Amino acid sequence: MNEVKTPKKPLLYYYGIVLLVLILFNAIAMPYLAQRQITEVDYGSFIKMTESKKIGQVEITDNQILFTNKDGTKIYKTGLMNDPDMTQRLYESGAKFSSKIYEEMSPLLSILLSWILPLVIIVSIGQFMSKKLRDKAGGGSSAMMFGMGKSSAKVYIKSSDGISFSDVAGEDEAKESLSEIVDYLHDPGKYEQIGAAMPKGILLVGPPGTGKTLLAKAVAGEANVPFFSISGSEFVEMFVGMGASKVRDLFRQAKDKAPCIIFIDEIDAIGKKRDGHIGGNDEREQTLNQLLTEMDGFEENTGVIILAATNRPESLDAALTRPGRFDRRVPVELPDLHGREEILKVHARKVKTEESTDFEKIARMASGASGAELANIVNEAALRAVRNGSEKVTQADFEESIEVVIAGYQKKNAILTEQEKWTVAYHETGHALVAALQSHSAPVQKITIIPRTSGALGYTMQVEEGNHYLMTKEEIENKIATYTGGRAAEEIIFGTCSTGASNDIEQATKLARAMITRYGMSQSFDMTALETVNNQYLGGDTSLVCSSETQTEIDRQVMAIIKEQHEKALSILEENRRKLDQLAHYLYEKETITGEEFMKILSESES
Repeated sequence: MNEVKTPKKPLLYYYGIVLLVLILFNAIAMPYLAQRQITEVDYGSFIKMTESKKIGQVEITDNQILFTNKDGTKIYKTGLMNDPDMTQRLYESGAKFSSKIYEEMSPLLSILLSWILPLVIIVSIGQFMSKKLRDKAGGGSSAMMFGMGKSSAKVYIKSSDGISFSDVAGEDEAKESLSEIVDYLHDPGKYEQIGAAMPKGILLVGPPGTGKTLLAKAVAGEANVPFFSISGSEFVEMFVGMGASKVRDLFRQAKDKAPCIIFIDEIDAIGKKRDGHIGGNDEREQTLNQLLTEMDGFEENTGVIILAATNRPESLDAALTRPGRFDRRVPVELPDLHGREEILKVHARKVKTEESTDFEKIARMASGASGAELANIVNEAALRAVRNGSEKVTQADFEESIEVVIAGYQKKNAILTEQEKWTVAYHETGHALVAALQSHSAPVQKITIIPRTSGALGYTMQVEEGNHYLMTKEEIENKIATYTGGRAAEEIIFGTCSTGASNDIEQATKLARAMITRYGMSQSFDMTALETVNNQYLGGDTSLVCSSETQTEIDRQVMAIIKEQHEKALSILEENRRKLDQLAHYLYEKETITGEEFMKILSESES
C-alpha cells in the first residue's frame, strides 16, 4: 500500500511563518534601512566641504552636526568638536542654518506602519480565504480554518507491490472472516439480492504483534479501494470538541470516496467505558459519542466498512461493541505450530536461505511467538549470516536467532569463576534431568551455560513435539518439578543454594497458584473461581476475588504443591546421581549440548 495523500498543513502554520518574517524584518531590516539614510563622515571631511562651499543646510545639536550637500539630496553626520571658528566658516560658505534637517518618525507612527498595518492586511487576507474555504466546503467552524478539527488520517491505495492476503500467514480463520468483506466490496449486488447486509464495523482483537494492522491493509489491498488509516490517540485533542470534529471530517471524506475502508488502530484510546461520573463529558467522551452517532448514521449501501483494532477489548464501551455498530469480532490470536511455520516461510522469502532449512523445527522452537517476533527472528538470522560472512541463512542461524530473541545475545566478555561455572552446569543439568525422567514432559532441545545479555547465566530449552492446547494436572505438576530441579541439584551437590533460581521460583509459584485459583485443581476449593484475569492480551494480570481467610488457605496450598514437587525433584536426582555428575561434567567441558547429545549420554549411562 502506498500513501497517496498527505494531510495539508493548517492555515495557522502559514500565519506563523508570515509573523516570523514580519518580526525579523522589523528587528533587522528596518533599523538597517533607517541607518542607510544618513551618511556618517569624520570632522575633517566636514571642514573640507565647508571650505569648498559644498554644504547646503546645517543643523548643530548638543552632540552631533547634521548637514546636507548643496543639492540637499544627501544627509551627512559628524561628531561635535571644540571649534570656535566653525560658525564663521559656515556663514562664509553660504550654508543655511536649520533646525529640522532630519525628522525621525514618531514611535506611534512607527508602530502603526511596522506592525499594525501589516497585521491588519494579513488578518484580512486570512478572513477572506477562510470565507472562501467555508463556502466551498459548505460551512465549518473557525477551528477547521486552523486545521485543528481536520482529520489527520492517512489515505492509501493499492500499489504494484501492495499487501494482499498472501502476505498474511498463520491467521486463516481471520482471513476467511475478512474475505467476505472483500467480496462484498467487489460485488455488493450479490448480497443485496438476497437481503444480506454487511457488518458496519469489524473489531480485530488479539495480542500485540499478531498482525491486526497488516490484516486491515490486506483487506484494502484485496478490495482495491481507498484505505483511511488513523490511530485512536490522534482523535484526542487539547481543546474540547476538536476530536468530535475530526471524526465528522473523517467520515465525510470516507463517504466522498466510497466504497472504502476506515481503519482505526488502538480504538481503546477513545472507546473506553464511560464511568458516569459528574463532569465526565470530557473530550474523549465527546469523541466517542460522535463516533457512535456517525456509525448509526451510516446507510447500508454507503460502501464504507469500518475496521478497528485493539488488544484491550474488555475496556471498550458497551455501546460501541453492540450489534449495529461493531457487529463482528475477529480474534487474531497467536499462531499455532502450522501458522508459525507459514509465517516463517512468508518472511523467509525476503532473505536467501539454504534449501535444507527445516522451518517446522524452527517453528517448534519458537513456541508462543507472535508474527512480529517471528519476523524479528528471520531478520536476526539474516544479520547473523552477514556477520559470519555467509551468502545464505542456515538452520544454525535461525536456531541461534531464536535464542537471541528469547534470552539475548551471548555475553562473550562475561567470565564466571570456577565455582560459578560448576554451579550453573549442575543447575541446568538438574532441570534437564528432572524433565527427561518424568513422563508427560517436553523433550529437551538444548542446554547451555553461556551467559546471555538478558541476565541468564544458562538455560535449558524444551520444545513440544506438536500443538499443545491443554495441560493436565500431572503435566503442570511435572513442569513445577522441572522448575525446582535446578535448585535441587545445587542442594544435593553443594549442600547450599544460590540466587540462580529466582526466575524458576517465580514461574513455579505462578503455575501452582493458577492450579488452585483458576483451574480448579484443589480438592478443598473444587471448581471455584478465586481469581480473574485482567488485560488478557497484555500480560494477563490477575486479581483475587475472595476473602482474606481464603487467601491465606490459597497461600498454604501453593506452598504445599511447590514443596511436594521440590521433594520429588530431589528424589529423582538422588536416585540418578551418577547421571547427574556425568552430564554436568560433559556440559562443563562443552558449555553447550544439544538434545540429541543429552539423550545419547543419558541412554548410555542407563545401559
